[in-house]
Amino acid sequence: MFNTRKRVSLLKKALSFIIMLSLCLSMSSVCLADNPIFSQRFTADPSGLEYNGRLYLYTSHDLDGQPGYDMVDFTCMSTDDMVNWTDHGEVFKVPDNASWSGRAYAPQVVYRNNTFYMYYGNGGSSIGVAKSSSPTGPFVDAKGSALVTSSTPNCNVTYIFDPSAFVDDDGQAYLYLGGGGPGNARVIKLGNDMISTVGSAVTINAPRFFEASWMHKYNGKYYYSYSSDFSVGSATIDYMMSDNPMTGFVAKGTVLPNPPDNSGNNNHHSIFTFKGNWYIAYHNRKVAINRGVPTTYQRSVCIDRLNYNADGTMQKVTITTAGPAKIKNLNPYVQTEAETINYENLIETEKCNEGGRDVCNIENGDYIRVKSVDFGTGAKSFEARVASNASGGNIELRLDSPTGALIGTCAVTGTSGWQTWVTKSCNVSSVTGLHDLYLKFTGGSGNLFNFNSWKFNASDPIQTAIVGDLNKDDTIDAIDYSLMKQFILGVITNLPAEDDMYVADLDGDGSITALDLSLLKQYLLGVITKFPK
Repeated sequence: MFNTRKRVSLLKKALSFIIMLSLCLSMSSVCLADNPIFSQRFTADPSGLEYNGRLYLYTSHDLDGQPGYDMVDFTCMSTDDMVNWTDHGEVFKVPDNASWSGRAYAPQVVYRNNTFYMYYGNGGSSIGVAKSSSPTGPFVDAKGSALVTSSTPNCNVTYIFDPSAFVDDDGQAYLYLGGGGPGNARVIKLGNDMISTVGSAVTINAPRFFEASWMHKYNGKYYYSYSSDFSVGSATIDYMMSDNPMTGFVAKGTVLPNPPDNSGNNNHHSIFTFKGNWYIAYHNRKVAINRGVPTTYQRSVCIDRLNYNADGTMQKVTITTAGPAKIKNLNPYVQTEAETINYENLIETEKCNEGGRDVCNIENGDYIRVKSVDFGTGAKSFEARVASNASGGNIELRLDSPTGALIGTCAVTGTSGWQTWVTKSCNVSSVTGLHDLYLKFTGGSGNLFNFNSWKFNASDPIQTAIVGDLNKDDTIDAIDYSLMKQFILGVITNLPAEDDMYVADLDGDGSITALDLSLLKQYLLGVITKFPK
């Protein structure tokens, strides 16, 4: 498939080479910033969902060069560390997955009844709902028709789109929606089946309301946030508070200004928690600006921390290019999907016949950065799952910059097919401690090879165990906390991990005690980002 990003790059290459090289060598934030968090496709209208130790973002997918808001599918990406994001591809598409629908705008996913429900705008004319048994889809139409139309009681608004589903603590679910100006915001109850509405919608009188409804709850208060209109300047994300999820909202001001590099244009946000921290996701047009393409319909998702004042009001968000801080390091001694990326230079991803996605359209000089990789006391070798219908190329393993220390080169040869996978390996020179890893691709002209996954092998095999991961699922989460508590209380006498002392003795004092349990709790809440040992 022809890579349109590379066509733009080649046209500008002679003019920009020296500038871009000097920026990358200096590690400038313009070249290698974490915001936007995703650049291999244009994405917008993000919504966040925490599930089983990972944060999932669902976004609109702005097609390259689209002349309007012509989106027909949704992208999903996820993280467990807030800096490296796994690309799960397009998880819902119309009309393929909903034959009645012609557009796919601004998705939101909630989990209930052991099912993931996705709410979305069919353009501005109605709201649909899809469902899946997995957070990464595929999502399929749950109803066979729209969930909300202009015939739904009190939903005859200018734009019937931008749904935000919210499940309250008592189990009652609500859907917030609407767009087009003040007086067009609505909330309606959802049925227990999550694919029906109950009663009539209620009007929310939100000042300068235009679009992008979102509901969240904090300390017993309901926060209704939305994108303002352009009547007094660029659109901002404003909010209101209430003691009731449907009525009594009082305006509190702006929580997110219009971002820099957004050309003063629209915005769409979501507010959510992950591992005890609050975040706000939104979009700007930075990637389009950097590429020199028209920006109006080419947006890119960003994320920043969100904080509250003592009185419960939200502090105005500080918009950053750095993005949020990491909450853990990446373990290189377990298999990592190649499409887990902190920053990329001109690669693409595609559906892989081994499951998930693979990195494709790899050409000479392209690279991927993976951030905060903890090599511990040392790695001895590297292996990669690769395929090539050409002559192949190389994966250079570099530390901390695209031209940083070269610790190994993995040679890739042809495999007689872009989806004919083999494992290639190489030795690596001494590398210890914490580094950003650059997987730099070199070779001849054209597409070199596809790349599915990678891992390092440790000099000390015990490093393959993750400190704090008591059940060996490569994630530190509430299940590990429960196991440690049961172990300390004597409910269980062994942990699933063979190296139970190594993974559970978090303070390194030679025993597993309440102090280790306290450390694990602090880690899960985000109070600490690493363990003492």
